[in-house]
Amino acid sequence: MCCDEAIDRSLQKIKLKNNLYLYFCVHPQITSMNKIHIGIIREGKVPPDSRVPLTPQQCRTILDKYPNVQITVAPSPIRCYKDEEYQALNIPMQEDLSACDTLMGVKEVPMEQLVPDKIYYYFSHTIKKQPYNRDLLRAMLEKNIQMVDYETLRSDKGHRIVGFGRYAGIVGAHNGVRAYGLKTGEFTLPAAHASKDFDELKAVYAKTKLPNIKIVSTGNGRVAQGAREALEAMNIREVTPHEFLEKGFDEPVFVHLKYKDMYKHKETKVYDRADFYANPQNYECDFKGYTQISEIFVNGIYWDPKGPVYFTKMDMRHPEFYTKVIADVTCDIAPDSSVPCTLYATKIGKDVFGYNPVTEKAEEPYGENTIEVMSVDNLPNELPRDASNSFGEMLIGDVLEEMFKDESEIIEKASICKNGKLTSDYGYLQDYVEGGV
Repeated sequence: MCCDEAIDRSLQKIKLKNNLYLYFCVHPQITSMNKIHIGIIREGKVPPDSRVPLTPQQCRTILDKYPNVQITVAPSPIRCYKDEEYQALNIPMQEDLSACDTLMGVKEVPMEQLVPDKIYYYFSHTIKKQPYNRDLLRAMLEKNIQMVDYETLRSDKGHRIVGFGRYAGIVGAHNGVRAYGLKTGEFTLPAAHASKDFDELKAVYAKTKLPNIKIVSTGNGRVAQGAREALEAMNIREVTPHEFLEKGFDEPVFVHLKYKDMYKHKETKVYDRADFYANPQNYECDFKGYTQISEIFVNGIYWDPKGPVYFTKMDMRHPEFYTKVIADVTCDIAPDSSVPCTLYATKIGKDVFGYNPVTEKAEEPYGENTIEVMSVDNLPNELPRDASNSFGEMLIGDVLEEMFKDESEIIEKASICKNGKLTSDYGYLQDYVEGGV
């Protein structure tokens, strides 16, 4: 008997009589995996989101590879992948998902749609004590739900495992450059949400000549990498911080700034990564020079409210504040924001408002005296098929087999609540649940 290592099998044996052994091949994953039934819910938040956690082909791949998994998809008229695409691959579909033990979506689930005693996976937007979702967390506790938040799924090194950040960065950079074209009339780009996918946008970039603009992009993670990917696809050359600040260019350029490029200790004037993460209040942001020479700012950096802001509203009134467009991908709303002019989240299709630095109020965009602010808070939904496919690949690669385990440290640490209580890692939310800050 042979064993094909290419399909991850291993030899096992059973002792028979007369010291004879029967050798056979088993799949080690299958023997150790629990059976699970995944339900893909219909998104219920308004406005609806068209992304999916698993595409039709990914569902088919899972079902073919793992006989211990069932998947049922609730029909939906708003998904970027149509019901017919799931049905064409023989993915079971039905309204009632009560037989599923694990329910997966993307955005927050309306309280009245929560099914008691289930394991849920979605972005709950509760871990920062967001006031608008306090009642949602209360409802999950009351309904004995185990809430696994995608945002809190992390590797043993603390890195986020899944997310839509790459496409948030791609679309954010695209929208920022597009807004500059609309403001100046120097070039035009199509809306991302009106395009089929990123490849279609790349084809447009190849035919578009951009002026000699200077762009600042910030961030350390997937958002920043996505923004860089989009800017490079536009044939915009990346330069170093020193080059950006000191040299002139006869072509469009961008600089990608990380924490170390912007922050320094108030006293020692150096950046210490560990100390910065522990004590951001002791640092200052050296960003003024960039706002004096850049036309576009793409913000993709995580900001701690205890840390310094990039600039103030007063700074924005100064004649030397040269930046014309701010694409705030992070979209933290002022006053709890590193970008003080991000007054509210904009919507797909009306993604920019004009910020008047004199009145400090929002106006219609593209006015003579406004700085344009792009602050869409669900950017990946402008390229939903691409974003969904990328997200599903991460789920399959790094989370799915954790779900089969009796005990998974990764999933336990990502569970905000379980058995009607907050888990130990999220006990700090108790006052939030009870109505405090």
